[in-house]
Amino acid sequence: MGVTENTDISFAVNTLDEIPTPSANAKEITGLVKKGGKITGYQLSDNRIVNKEEGVALAKAGEIAGVGIAHRRGTEYLKSIPDGTDENNLSHLPTVKASVK
Repeated sequence: MGVTENTDISFAVNTLDEIPTPSANAKEITGLVKKGGKITGYQLSDNRIVNKEEGVALAKAGEIAGVGIAHRRGTEYLKSIPDGTDENNLSHLPTVKASVK
């Protein structure tokens, strides 16, 4: 990994408010639920669909792996933990059709 990549990852990690420690049985996010192009929820590796707020709460409790907590305009949301690889970023996940609470 080059110096620029290291700096980019360090900067990206600094945009996260919290990086929870996942439990041994933590789920992964496998899909995104969107409405009008905005993420409204997440599909987990057990096929459960949770809304954004539930996803944040689960991640804080260590029940979702590979994500950190960030915020924008007073709203918390999940963000991939930067590791220099784009393929495992949330933005690369498929959109799933499901309604969330």
